[in-house]
Amino acid sequence: MKVLVTGAAGFIGFHTARRLLARGDQVVGLDNLNDYYDVRLKEARLAQLGNAPGFRFVRLELADETAITALFARERFARVVHLGAQAGVRYSLEAPHAYVRSNVTGTLNVLEGCRLSGIEHLVYASTSSVYGANTHMPFSVHRPADHPLSLYAATKRANELMAHSYSALFGIPTTGLRFFTVYGPWGRPDMALFLFTRNILERKPIDVFNYGHHRRDFTYIEDIVEGVVRTLDKPAAADPHWESDAPDPATSRAPYRLYNIGNHQPVELMRYIEVIEECLGRKAEKNLLPLQPGDVPETFADIEDLVHDVGYRPATPIEVGVKRFVDWFCEYYGYSR
Repeated sequence: MKVLVTGAAGFIGFHTARRLLARGDQVVGLDNLNDYYDVRLKEARLAQLGNAPGFRFVRLELADETAITALFARERFARVVHLGAQAGVRYSLEAPHAYVRSNVTGTLNVLEGCRLSGIEHLVYASTSSVYGANTHMPFSVHRPADHPLSLYAATKRANELMAHSYSALFGIPTTGLRFFTVYGPWGRPDMALFLFTRNILERKPIDVFNYGHHRRDFTYIEDIVEGVVRTLDKPAAADPHWESDAPDPATSRAPYRLYNIGNHQPVELMRYIEVIEECLGRKAEKNLLPLQPGDVPETFADIEDLVHDVGYRPATPIEVGVKRFVDWFCEYYGYSR
């Protein structure tokens, strides 16, 4: 089938497009190639995709209503994987308008394209950050997530609510995926694993926030992609048991669904750093710093719905995933260990 993947030059978008192409789907990849981080890395990802039959790249801004409308009308996609967004919790404190343009206006344009084109299923990226001030562990899609601690998280929660409104009004099946701390080869340079690996190799100190007391549900990229593709193949359906007097946030009378995709095994940040050190054969010099604005001290995904509905449970241990990242990083950037 023909699938639109937005954010195709991004970390998760690249891996998702590659998986869809490998199984024989046609993929139109959309990205604006902005300079939030090194554009050369995005171009290198696209070069990998460009060698595959069935892939075409379109450079567009999600916030460009006219261009997005024309793209949907021209291509007649069967399904959409909407991963394009302005990413980063801390950057949302510096450039809030970029998040509204890309994540809110951009998602509205995608939803409108789906409505006008009769899309079979829209799968879109949300984030564990929507849980915000929630401290009830593990984080469950069946509990409210109405206290985000960053504008980034607020825009992603808005996406979930916008998707529900389109599912309710127009019957569009929509599935939101709350990703938990994704890592792996071809990752983003602003993420901790990337920063830690580079600094350790260059014998520079690493910044360790919350004095190293973070716990994260680190989730390997291939596990994330498997979850994305499996949910794409299972369009959201209305929940006949949904009750308005006790509303379940994860389902609806509309064809709407939310899932967590996480490893379901929170790891202390200090252990994560130890694994990087073991893979590199070097010790890190640590700058211990306080919790940053917008950050949460712990994430932990309840994934039972994902297991029950699509038959998948992420399971790559950090010892395996971090080694794969470090191997890729050293080869790609030419570092010796």
